[in-house]
Amino acid sequence: MSDTILLAAILIPCLVIAIVFHEVSHGWAALALGDPTAKERRRLSLNPIRHVDPVGTVLLPGAMALIGGPIFGWAKPVPVNKWRLNNPRFGMMAVAAAGPASNFVMATLAAVVLGLVVRGFVPGVDPTFWQGTAVSALDYFIVINVFLAFFNLLPIPPFDGSHIVEGLLPRSMAASYEKLRGVGMAFLFVIIGISWFFPSLSIIENVVWPPVEYLRGIFISLAEVIAS
Repeated sequence: MSDTILLAAILIPCLVIAIVFHEVSHGWAALALGDPTAKERRRLSLNPIRHVDPVGTVLLPGAMALIGGPIFGWAKPVPVNKWRLNNPRFGMMAVAAAGPASNFVMATLAAVVLGLVVRGFVPGVDPTFWQGTAVSALDYFIVINVFLAFFNLLPIPPFDGSHIVEGLLPRSMAASYEKLRGVGMAFLFVIIGISWFFPSLSIIENVVWPPVEYLRGIFISLAEVIAS
């Protein structure tokens, strides 16, 4: 139980940081492209309290960590009004892509820090932490960010990937596709249930996880290069 609590204590802060930066990136991209809605509602802050959803950001990932289920979560979506964007069609695609892009950036930074920790270039951090909590936390942080990026890029409403697909579709098809957003959260819980009870049929296991593992290997290789 103590190991499980320690794991949750590592995973939840990593998840909160990854989700907050993901959401704020949507808001900053929208502002740069003409929509100040997130700024007007004070959602461009990195203060987690402004973004945390008590269930999706804390209770659910914490409970899943304790019972050994798949760890994931969500924050309160940053508000974006596509009709205030300079180019609504392109703008929504760019705003959607900004979230996963921020996760890849954070994974890269974590890999760099991991390499510096191992090499002993971080003041006050013992290089033997390679097998310790600090290094494990950085590794988890890389995995969480890469997972969030790929999971959100699934072309399923209301994920970021759906906005990108919507922008690429002909307008008549995009209008029909947009109507699926009303069942998005229900579909999310279906994905969660299948992933937990039927791993062989899981979208997460079969579609998301393979590229996550591949990219984690690349980021760890980057850390090793820096550490050498």
